[in-house]
Amino acid sequence: MITILCLEDEPEVRDAILRDLRPFEEHFRIEAAGDAADAAAILGELSLAEDELGLVLCDHRLPGESGVDFLAKIHARDSWRAARKVLLTGQADQRDTIRAVNEGGLNHYLGKPWKPEELVAVVREQLTRYVLETDADPLPYLSVLEPEPLLKRVAARGGGLV
Repeated sequence: MITILCLEDEPEVRDAILRDLRPFEEHFRIEAAGDAADAAAILGELSLAEDELGLVLCDHRLPGESGVDFLAKIHARDSWRAARKVLLTGQADQRDTIRAVNEGGLNHYLGKPWKPEELVAVVREQLTRYVLETDADPLPYLSVLEPEPLLKRVAARGGGLV
């Protein structure tokens, strides 16, 4: 199963993100962590379950390891490199953001506070790209992700839906 990992240390902010991710919960595993150590434990569980890491939503200012450092570690691992990475923060300066792009393979930056529909749109776009880039079967995701590019993939495979 494709997993969305939310890394946010403030419980009320984490709850708001998880609430905004509800449209995806029927099709994706959604995990939340309050710090990088908890997130690393979740990644270990994903590996054992042979689940995929499809998207990381990560705050920058975290206790212990920063979000940018965590994204860089994710990007350095072959098994997780394909995961889409979104920095969701109001705290990263330009230097941190550049590091996130260069070392962490950052795909999108979203500032706090965010609008729920904006977060949903970013997650939908990033997960669509993940499905297409990893050559996952697009059919299970037609109702929740961007249908047009997924249908094009189905048609290109000779799926006959288009």
